[in-house]
Amino acid sequence: MMGPGSFRGKAAIPMFPTTTHSGATFPECATIFNAAGRDANEKSMIDPFGRTITYLRVSVTDRCDFRCVYCMAEEMNFLPKAELLTLEELDRVCSAFVRLGVKLTLTTNGSQLVRYAGELYECGVRRVNVSVDTLDPAKFAAITRRGHLETVLKGLAAAKAAGLAVKINTVALRGVNEDELDDLVAWTGEEGFDLVVIEVMPMGDIGGENRLEQYLPLSLVRARLQRRWTLDESDYRTGGPARYVTVRETGRRLGFITPLTHNFCESCNRVRMTCTGTLYMCLGQEDAADLRAPLRQSEGDEPLEAAIREAIDRKPRGHDFIIDRRHNRPAVARHMSVTGG
Repeated sequence: MMGPGSFRGKAAIPMFPTTTHSGATFPECATIFNAAGRDANEKSMIDPFGRTITYLRVSVTDRCDFRCVYCMAEEMNFLPKAELLTLEELDRVCSAFVRLGVKLTLTTNGSQLVRYAGELYECGVRRVNVSVDTLDPAKFAAITRRGHLETVLKGLAAAKAAGLAVKINTVALRGVNEDELDDLVAWTGEEGFDLVVIEVMPMGDIGGENRLEQYLPLSLVRARLQRRWTLDESDYRTGGPARYVTVRETGRRLGFITPLTHNFCESCNRVRMTCTGTLYMCLGQEDAADLRAPLRQSEGDEPLEAAIREAIDRKPRGHDFIIDRRHNRPAVARHMSVTGG
């Protein structure tokens, strides 16, 4: 892994009527759609609501050298190494997903990119997603609790030099970086990066931090950005949660991920696996499938692939993220870092 980070699978990258709480709707005919899709292409994975699963996010480790205030508590208890999947097991499970229509890219906090960017390109990775929430070094250190902005910026330069495309992920934080989002749009435009802005997600205990105080709706962010930038609607889609516009002045894509104000479940194409082999079919639900057991019980991959397909058949309609204003507790107990982001 790139220091703290996770592999993602996404078919577009070379290499690697019921309504939910938030209003997403799904067709009643989805179950029939599922059966028809599987007959048409046995290698594809189609869930009960007709969504083709082409994206796997794998948490290679639960550890991270940052402690971002919206993601983790400052003091964390990590799993012993013996409980994690080995590199060989990760290779097997990722290869099984690739056979089922998924390929790989990488998400990272960028702290190790200087060291590994060239090797990543040589291995076939063509894009990295890097978390940068501020361009202010002091604020960066405060948000990450221990990271250094200069190190990440050098890593981004190394990624560009290696030929890797870069997408920047920024979590919008009320009273922290909301005055910098214009600058981030300008900076990513100058650097040739795409930018995705994300609302805080109510996952895991983050210590003394208050997510209600952190929460900044992206409807407000977009309205503010439009005072300076021309945001042209775009039909660009990755199958992921971001909804994109093109910033006319820079020519770069700007995405918005809104798990709270408007969920993205109707087009969800992804599942997530922890470093212990637990597969979550939805980021915001607790139902999960154990892939470690079939992985270790058989040298062949047939039981593993059967377990994956069975899990996809249980993928729910969507999440119901809310920030609990009365008790200030997360909607889901596990941390983003455990789930692979």
